[in-house]
Amino acid sequence: MRGIKGALREAWAIARPYWSSEERWSARALLAVVVLLNLGLVGMNVILTFWNRAFFNSLQDKDYAAFTQLLFLGRHDPEEGYLPGFCIVAALFIIVAVAQIYLRQLLQIRWRRWLTARLTANWLHARAYYRLSLTETGTDNPDQRIADDVPGFVNSTLSLGLGLMSSVVTLVSFVAVLWSLSDAVNVLNLPIPGYLVWVALLYSALGTWLTHLVGRALVPVSFNQQKLEANFRFSLVRVREHAEGIALHHGEAGEERVLGSRFRDVVANWRALMTVTKRLTFFTSAFGQVAIIFPFVVAAPAFFAGRITLGALTQTSSVFGQVQGAFSWFVDSYSAVADWRATVQRLSGFTRAIAAAEAHAAEGPRREVAAGPALVAQDVALSLPDGKPLIQDADLTVQPGEAVVITGASGSGKSTLFRALAGIWPFGRGTVSVPQGTEALFLPQRPYIPEGSLRQAVAYPHDPSEYSEAQLHEALSLAGLDALGQRLDETDNWERRLSGGEQQRLALARALLQKPRWLFLDEATASLDPEAEERLYGLLRERLPGTGIVSIAHRPAVAKFHDRQLRLRDGVLAPA
Repeated sequence: MRGIKGALREAWAIARPYWSSEERWSARALLAVVVLLNLGLVGMNVILTFWNRAFFNSLQDKDYAAFTQLLFLGRHDPEEGYLPGFCIVAALFIIVAVAQIYLRQLLQIRWRRWLTARLTANWLHARAYYRLSLTETGTDNPDQRIADDVPGFVNSTLSLGLGLMSSVVTLVSFVAVLWSLSDAVNVLNLPIPGYLVWVALLYSALGTWLTHLVGRALVPVSFNQQKLEANFRFSLVRVREHAEGIALHHGEAGEERVLGSRFRDVVANWRALMTVTKRLTFFTSAFGQVAIIFPFVVAAPAFFAGRITLGALTQTSSVFGQVQGAFSWFVDSYSAVADWRATVQRLSGFTRAIAAAEAHAAEGPRREVAAGPALVAQDVALSLPDGKPLIQDADLTVQPGEAVVITGASGSGKSTLFRALAGIWPFGRGTVSVPQGTEALFLPQRPYIPEGSLRQAVAYPHDPSEYSEAQLHEALSLAGLDALGQRLDETDNWERRLSGGEQQRLALARALLQKPRWLFLDEATASLDPEAEERLYGLLRERLPGTGIVSIAHRPAVAKFHDRQLRLRDGVLAPA
């Protein structure tokens, strides 16, 4: 398969950290046990071929005593030595097979747990997730890559790796047996010993080559199918998350068109997948069916000539099938390898995108510790992700306890400046200096409300245990959410349960509860009525007298609660 070496390098880059991690010894020990059990299954298959030979010979000879001994306790064969009974071999086979599957699944979940934690941590580290959400370069649907591709990679890697190892061990174990069962044949008056081995090799090599020719289009199609399925699922999630907005706009028809378009892409690619799979299945099914009878055909001349017994014929067929199956591992596993390759590509792309985001983490306005008590932004120049300039050399100084409001037309860059002051905007330059040891709280227009109890939502991002019951009730009461005071321990989807105005009140309750030294509000009261907005701004100035406040707002009434007003126009921040 083209690019298989690259796929192996990428797969090893993803897998290697786990096998050299703090869990390496337990993981390696568990893998060693699984491998040994796998080898045990191969060994029992070897024993069964000799048992099969003796069993069919007992049928041919009508030897009832040998027949019953081979079924139960076993017997001593003059040629092969002691052969255990089928019941003994079958019982051991079942025990080993169950243990092998159980321990392999244990290794799978442990590896998945570690890899999921590592990818999630890297995705969140240095706000790589935020930069990727802005650029969407090199990755799409990170939720799918972590939730679906990680277990797919772990399961497929173990399954294919152990399958390949079993095939190699089977080949080594059975080739000698098949060689001993083969007559020598003459080709151009040259004796060819072990001809059944060479026939199996040629048959499998031809099948592998033809399988690749027929199925090589499967990798890109499988990759695209995973991507399109994730896009469709993402659109469905958006409808669920924005149900109210869609209902208010009566936008069902538009959403149906979008969902229909996304699903048509899924169906179209699925049809392409069907076509490739149909061709591949035609060939592999035919290859497998011929493989059933093929060993009988090549061994039949020796049987009809009386050189081998019926048991030897069945053993030859069984051993030939094992050798041919080992040689044909690639044929039988082609679809699984294609799916694995697509998964490796998606995970590798994701890890590269995260690494690139981390490499650019230092870009954007630099945050540092201020020399004095004031918050100072100097020479801040911001641009959009596509490089388009937005703000030019903005300067801002806010003293403790001072309130500054920034106004400007929509799209002028106010919210981008808000993100730069928070230290998260990665496109631009300049310096934002914040006094050491002071806490800042940023409240956007649409506040973030985490999953969990209302108590956790109010205290976020702090631990609720840091605040008393009285403090939590007071903060909610001051923000106009008295009715929620009795529901602090209630777990709900609060982001959907609360209205837009209630969500903004909840965010302001956080500010009143946490009392940060610096408070940044980006249209944080836009969903409130003017009277409530003025009351809450008055409470903020009254309850947080030492807090420096920077507000972004449109309503002129908000300005009276601030000491200074700045206006952002044509990329320039200047006094209004």
